Amino acid sequence: MKNKNSIEEDKNICIINFSFLRGNIFMKNFLWILFSSFVLVLFLGCMATTTSAGNVGADRNQLMIVSEEQMEQSANESYAQVIAEAKKSGTLNVDATTVARVRNVAKNLIAQVGAFREDALSWNWQVNVISDNTVNAWCMPGGKIVVYTGIIQSLNLTDSQLAAVMGHEIAHALREHSREQASSETLKNTGIAVVSSVAGLNETGNSLLGLAAQYTLTLPFSRSHETEADHIGTELMARAGYDPNEAVAVWQKMSALGGSQIPEIMSTHPSNTSRIKDLTEISKKVYPLYEAAKK
Repeated sequence: MKNKNSIEEDKNICIINFSFLRGNIFMKNFLWILFSSFVLVLFLGCMATTTSAGNVGADRNQLMIVSEEQMEQSANESYAQVIAEAKKSGTLNVDATTVARVRNVAKNLIAQVGAFREDALSWNWQVNVISDNTVNAWCMPGGKIVVYTGIIQSLNLTDSQLAAVMGHEIAHALREHSREQASSETLKNTGIAVVSSVAGLNETGNSLLGLAAQYTLTLPFSRSHETEADHIGTELMARAGYDPNEAVAVWQKMSALGGSQIPEIMSTHPSNTSRIKDLTEISKKVYPLYEAAKK
């Protein structure tokens, strides 16, 4: 049986423990409020649009934490490395006819980028072709383009279809999707670190939180970029005098090329089926631009 003093001591311990718990909860709530305020200020201060709307309406606000200079410096270094490796392996600009063809299509597309951003007309555009079976092409920030012969040969691309592929890649650069994605990742990683600290998550909890962030933020964000690049790229090719319906043909060919596809919700790209459906509508929307260019 406890004496009176023991009972009083137990009460004091309970009061102290409750005070500690209440203080701990207060601190967590405070950190949540602090982080939420930080995110709000960050969003308000870093929201901008990198392009004019064009006919496809590509003028949504974007979160830009990472600077344009940082992205372009990184792109220049990466591009120089790719070109150096291709030179070393003897795969850079091997077929003069193919190189001339790719550069001619690129020139026609680049002449139209002012419809979305005037400053891009004065970018240091570079266009190179690498002889490789890779079915791909890309355009880095600042206008550094590489087309692999694999995509031309595997899909037997016409000039208009090549314009659809390159227009899509140029659109990524115009909208600075790489910079936007890097900014999103920066914010996401900061958020995960703060939430983990506040919630006291263990390693398993951190992994689950990261997985949730990936499938609710990163992957859908990437799919939205792909769709946006499809829209801008199709308008670019139409303005340059290439039939926008050929953008649909590219993805019909890509679908026929085969290969297993993971579910769209778990992919960074839209499915071929949804892409074809969307591009069919966009092609109709920009077709008058093609007709005007042909005149």
